[in-house]
Amino acid sequence: MIRRSSSFRIPRGQPSSSASRNALQLTASLPESLSVRGILRKTKTKRIAAMPKYLYTAKNISTGETKGGEVAGKDENQVGQELRAQGFLVTSIQASEDASPGMGVKFLDRFMTIPLKEKMVFMRNLSVMISSGLTVSRAIYNLSVQTRNARFQKILQSVYDDVQAGKQLSEGLAKYPGVFNELFVNMVSVGEVSGNLEEVLDILALQLEKEHDLTSKVRGAMIYPAVIVVAMIGIGILMLTYILPKITQTFIEMDVELPATTRAIIALSDFVRNHWIVVILLVVGAVIGTRIAARTDTGRHFFHWLVLRIPIVGNIVIKVNCARFARIYSSLLKSGISVVSALTIVSRTLGNVYYKEALVQGIDEIQKGTELSKIITRYPSIFPILVPQIIQVGEETGKTENVLQRLAEFYEEEVSQITKNMSSIVEPILMLLIGGSVGFFAVAMLQPMYSVLENIQ
Repeated sequence: MIRRSSSFRIPRGQPSSSASRNALQLTASLPESLSVRGILRKTKTKRIAAMPKYLYTAKNISTGETKGGEVAGKDENQVGQELRAQGFLVTSIQASEDASPGMGVKFLDRFMTIPLKEKMVFMRNLSVMISSGLTVSRAIYNLSVQTRNARFQKILQSVYDDVQAGKQLSEGLAKYPGVFNELFVNMVSVGEVSGNLEEVLDILALQLEKEHDLTSKVRGAMIYPAVIVVAMIGIGILMLTYILPKITQTFIEMDVELPATTRAIIALSDFVRNHWIVVILLVVGAVIGTRIAARTDTGRHFFHWLVLRIPIVGNIVIKVNCARFARIYSSLLKSGISVVSALTIVSRTLGNVYYKEALVQGIDEIQKGTELSKIITRYPSIFPILVPQIIQVGEETGKTENVLQRLAEFYEEEVSQITKNMSSIVEPILMLLIGGSVGFFAVAMLQPMYSVLENIQ
C-alpha cells in the first residue's frame, strides 16, 4: 500500500503483473538509503531537489484499489503521465504546498460564484450517469474532468475525495454552501437515505432548469430598458459638459435675460464641469451607501417593499417568487422532505424578505395543525388569490406536490408572456421620459433665442 506520507519517484513501465505492483509498493516502503528516491538522490541530488512535489490520488485500473501519496515531478502533466503509464486512473494531483484541502476554494468562494447554468448541467449529467449505472464517485470524477470552470472543477474534486473517503455525497456538497445551498444538500440527503438518489437528482435538475429559464427571461427583459436609461444618462452628460457651455457663451455675449429654467440648467452644467470629481464621489457614495443600507434589516425591508410597488416590475417580482415558491416546495415534497422542513428551506431560498417572513411565521402554525392555504390567504399583497386556492385543492385531494407543480408552470408561463411583451410595455414609457427631457431642454434653450429675435425686430 502506498502511504500518503511516503515520497518516491514513479519508475517507468506498466505494472501489468503483480510482481511489478509489489515492486512499486516495496519501493515506497524501503528506508531512505535503499529506496529508488534515495539512490537517485545519491546520483542526481541537484535534479531531484529542484523538482516540486505533488500529492496524488489514483485508482489502479486492474484491481480497482485507490492509492495516494507524494511524488516528485517536473509538473502536474508529467506526474499524471507517469501515473497513467503505471496503469492508474488519476483522480487528483496538486502541489504539496497547496495541499490544504479546500483552502483555496474556500477563499475564492468569498468572491466568486458558480453560474447557475454550470450547476444545472452538472446536476442533469450526474442524474443521467447514475441512472446509467455509474457509481456516484465515478460520475463525480467524470464531471470534474469535463467541466471547463477551473473553480468548479476544484470543488468537484474535493467532493470526489470525500465520497472516496466514505462520506455521503450530501456531506461533500454541504462543505460549499455558497455553491450548493440548503435546497441542494437536503434533497440529495433525502435521496441517499431513501435510495432514490437518481429520482431526486432528476427533480433537482428540473428545478434548476426552470430557475435558469426564469432568471434568463427576466434579465433579458431588463436589457432593453437598461440600455435606454444608460444612453439617456450619457446623452445628458454630453449635453451638460460640451454642447450647453457653447450655447451659454452665446447668450452671455448677446446679454440676453435668461428665464429660470435656462438659468437652472446652466447652473447644473457649470457645477458638473467645475466639480466633476465631487459629482463622481457623490455617485460612488450613493451606490455604496445604498448597498450598505440594503444589508440592514430596515433597508432590506424598504427596498424589497419598494420593488413590489414599482409598476410592471412589482408584478414580475410577485409572479417570479410565486413560481419559485411553488416549484421548490413541490420538489421538496416529492423528494420526501416533511412539510415543516420544506417550508423552512423555501423560506431561506426565496429572495424577497416579505415572502421569507410570511413562510417563517406560518411554520409554527402549521406545526399546530393550521393548513398552509389558510396561512397564505393572510398575505394577499404577495400571494395572489389563486395560490391559496390551488394549495387548498391539493390539501383536500392529498396531491399537494402535483398541484404545486402545475401552479409553478402557470406562473412560469405568466412570467414568460410578460417578459416577451416587456419591450412593447416599457417602450412607450421610456419614449415619454425621453420626449419630456428633450422637450424641457429645448424649451429652456429656445426661450432666450426668441427674446433675441424680438429685440432684433
